[in-house]
Amino acid sequence: MSTTDDKGREYDERPWGSFTVLDDEMFDHKVKRIVVNPGTRLSYQRHAKRAEHWFIVTGHPTVILDGVEHQLGPGDNIDVGLGQAHRCENRSDGQVVFIEVQHGTYFGEDDIVRLEDDFGRAN
Repeated sequence: MSTTDDKGREYDERPWGSFTVLDDEMFDHKVKRIVVNPGTRLSYQRHAKRAEHWFIVTGHPTVILDGVEHQLGPGDNIDVGLGQAHRCENRSDGQVVFIEVQHGTYFGEDDIVRLEDDFGRAN
């Protein structure tokens, strides 16, 4: 369940970390700051109605796109295409922080199709 942070922005804690919504234009884009805790990973998922662009702020995530691993670091970025299976893993001892820019026709959490999930949420 989402709450708000001290600046009034939508904030949600997840089993793998947290996210804060920085900007939300319902018909255009949504921007999130995502924090992935050490030793955790997001679900392996895809979206039918949005693509994403990830910019790594801190940490060294492993990003999987359609089964291919990409090692990234601060200042790196990667694009997740519409319908592309993806996940971010934090195999390090420190937090991974990245900015996610979503673009498409719909940005609701119900556009997530979880293919694999460490927390029992796979579809």
